[in-house]
Amino acid sequence: MSRPPEPVFLERQSYRRRRLSDAARLMPVVGLVLLLLPLLWADRATTSGGILYTFSVWAILIGATRLISRRLSDFDPFGEPRETSEATLSKDGGMR
Repeated sequence: MSRPPEPVFLERQSYRRRRLSDAARLMPVVGLVLLLLPLLWADRATTSGGILYTFSVWAILIGATRLISRRLSDFDPFGEPRETSEATLSKDGGMR
């Protein structure tokens, strides 16, 4: 009699790190689609509305990329999250 197969288990931290890296890889594609979207409304939109939309999308992409980058930097190469505390900060404000 054979045993049933064991379920596939991924550690929570490595799963999150992989999803964040997937999101980082997808960010340029999302940005391209969002920045090309005003071309579909070319006949109905105003120039000022298009400029506001473009710079808003640009700012949101910068913020989202910064957030993803910061979350990815919280993981060390061995898969365990690093704790960033005031004890690890040096006197000049940089990381040790």
